[in-house]
Amino acid sequence: MPRFSKAVSSLRSSEIRDLMTLASRPDIISFAGGMPGNDLFPVSEVEELFRNLDMRKKQAAFQYGPTHGLPSLLESLRGFLEKKGLPVHDNRLLVTTGSLQAISLLAKAFIDPGDPVIVENPCFIGALSSFKSHEADLRGIAVDSEGIAIDELSGEIRRTPHAKFLYITPYFHNPAGLLYSGERKESLVSALQGRDIPIIEDDAYGDLYFHPEDAGRLKPLKAINPEGIDICYTGSFSKILGPGLRLGWMLVPEEIYCKCELIKQSADACSPSYTQVLADEFIRSGLIYPYIEKVRQEYQTRANAMVAALKRSMPDYVRWNDPRGGFYLWLTLPEGTDSTEILKLAIEGGAVFVVGKTFDPAGRSNNTMRLSYCNNSPAEIEEGIPVIAEAVKMVCG
Repeated sequence: MPRFSKAVSSLRSSEIRDLMTLASRPDIISFAGGMPGNDLFPVSEVEELFRNLDMRKKQAAFQYGPTHGLPSLLESLRGFLEKKGLPVHDNRLLVTTGSLQAISLLAKAFIDPGDPVIVENPCFIGALSSFKSHEADLRGIAVDSEGIAIDELSGEIRRTPHAKFLYITPYFHNPAGLLYSGERKESLVSALQGRDIPIIEDDAYGDLYFHPEDAGRLKPLKAINPEGIDICYTGSFSKILGPGLRLGWMLVPEEIYCKCELIKQSADACSPSYTQVLADEFIRSGLIYPYIEKVRQEYQTRANAMVAALKRSMPDYVRWNDPRGGFYLWLTLPEGTDSTEILKLAIEGGAVFVVGKTFDPAGRSNNTMRLSYCNNSPAEIEEGIPVIAEAVKMVCG
């Protein structure tokens, strides 16, 4: 009988991944996956860019590349990130195979079995899975409409042994959809300065804002670059170009970069050169900026359609955030509700979503649900939301 490691024995399949097979059925409307809309991908533009490359660049696209990323992409990506105010010249940039690899590399660099790690509750399931795979002791801190709860966080960071790091998703949070306020970010910085607890700042959705007046709230903590805190900034092309590229990045201090590059060498040697070439050309062509603007407007249309459908269909006791960007709405049901029962009924009616306990570090709290609008037309949203609303009424009355 195989004798597996303790780390792998603790792994569980993601409920979102389990739902993907179900969501592929033609009779199911899926609000489960955080996938960009297939109809929005810039297929023809990317085909044209690759067609016009010289043979040398095309050959390089099929070849191995440096572990840290192709020099040309590192250069163009620095320019892209510098427009956000990020300190690209005072930190090191590492291209990764999706932003989840960036999170996993950082997890491996920091976590020993049993080490405490502070996360938001709810939290991105991919990060939770990565931290659990390294046998971290997860410490979940509640979030509200402004961000992570500072009083609760302050109590946690005083505990010993000290947490190895804090992981946050401040910009259109997955799954809660919230955008941290400037005041909450200031309080967060004040709480952690001098505590020797790094921050992993995951920014996969920050470019997908709906309201220009939110620009001030979208400035990354890494761009503020506060003294006394190591901030590891991660991002991705998945939501702003296409997840099939499997390209992300981390912008981190030199000492952390060196460890993560070594770990990546043992993981996959290098991220795909082919898609690095495509991403580099997409940035250099300038196409990335109007494309982001186009998809931003489309996601706002879909988000508005979902909010309107919820207002028409859901009973008054269901609460949710009106999204200001990103992909998700987070619904809260009466205390004691089991959203798994609602999911079962919704599947029978032809719609799926993700239950709240998926995103709970302890896997318990389940009176919530995540709905994504990114991969659905307004017509599909108008058809699918009443199915879920009816299931809610059947369970909750």
